[in-house]
Amino acid sequence: MFFYSLNGKSPKVNFKDAAISGQAPDGGLYFPESIPMLEKEFIENIDQYSNEEIALKVIAPFVGDSISEEELRKIVAETINFEIPVVKVEENIFSLELFHGPTLAFKDVGARFMSRCLGYFVRENPENFKKKITVLVATSGDTGGAVANGFYDVEGIEVVILYPSGKVSSVQELQLTTLGKNITALEVDGTFDDCQRLVKQAFTDEILQQELFLTSANSINIARWLSQQFYYFFAFKQWKDKGNPPVISVPSGNFGNICAGLLAYHRGLPVHHFIAACNANDVFPAYLETGEYVPKKSVATISNAMDVGNPSNFVRIVRLFEDQFPPIKKAISSYTISDEETREVLKEVYLDHQYLLDPHGAVAYASLKKYLEKNPGLKGMILETAHPVKFYDVVEPVIGEKIPLPGLIEALLNKEKKTILIKADYQHLKNYLLTGEA
Repeated sequence: MFFYSLNGKSPKVNFKDAAISGQAPDGGLYFPESIPMLEKEFIENIDQYSNEEIALKVIAPFVGDSISEEELRKIVAETINFEIPVVKVEENIFSLELFHGPTLAFKDVGARFMSRCLGYFVRENPENFKKKITVLVATSGDTGGAVANGFYDVEGIEVVILYPSGKVSSVQELQLTTLGKNITALEVDGTFDDCQRLVKQAFTDEILQQELFLTSANSINIARWLSQQFYYFFAFKQWKDKGNPPVISVPSGNFGNICAGLLAYHRGLPVHHFIAACNANDVFPAYLETGEYVPKKSVATISNAMDVGNPSNFVRIVRLFEDQFPPIKKAISSYTISDEETREVLKEVYLDHQYLLDPHGAVAYASLKKYLEKNPGLKGMILETAHPVKFYDVVEPVIGEKIPLPGLIEALLNKEKKTILIKADYQHLKNYLLTGEA
């Protein structure tokens, strides 16, 4: 399997080179040369396979001979060694809980898979890495903690995380700023879009490319993106009514998650319809209305991980549908949910169904309800992408109760935040990467 740049100006590369470099030299995102279909027999008998067998079958065609089957099997087993259950919330709505990993967020899957792949490449070919790999990542919330945890103390790899000051939850901030060792957090005086812009600029800087071995751990990296297919297949394995596939509502910010689901769908996974659930950052709902993609400056909301005004993975979604707008509009609906609606749904679902959503899951839930009201008789599933405790400062005032602290979070609360504050100016990031001082 080879991958090409969506900007069309870089050579094709294999999985190893695409994962290590993060994005192509021309600044484009990598995309698979072909979409490998999965056998109908496998889909029809998916509940007879273990999760490890499913994940290996899903990812192996993309990895090719970059990693041996034996090693890939180990990587996959370590990536998904926690529960990923489908839970019934009400008669026609279910929740795929993606918060049972070490940082209580869906990004644990992609970050763990990517960190283990890169660790393997460095370990197996140390002569190819004269300089330490620097993983440079922008986060609007959960990516930072998942990447920090996944790469913590991995030999030969330094991690630099950019996050917008005051725009991530207090728990998210602790998860990405308290580890130390090979993890550095840069607190940016700006928005997530500023952080993402700085990271993208670094990857096209020739001086940095000469001095450092840079790669990305955002969902622009194929190792992050492709492995997020896993839990869509795990969800279908647990879906009782196989003859009537679910409507799947995905909290959407940078669009890597829903893009992975759409890739799984193109490979043969049965899905009735997708919903890109958005907050006030409504670039994608506007696109479906007009057919024109117009990036905007992001605005802050209580579902902060979705505060993205120019989603990186939009270009991959368009390419999946061969650059044709009508099939995109047919396969995906999108809604924008206000903070007020988010709080209302969060409270209503907790009181009526004794199920506690996080703000992102509440946006997905509100969007799914809107779709099902117009399409009666269908059943749907939301992706609950983070544990509600990560947003206790939003959730607790809404439900009027304290959320019990998981042990993983309790241990964080006494740790000291360590960050380097920088302006949303590329020269500050470049200075830090070259000299260690902003």
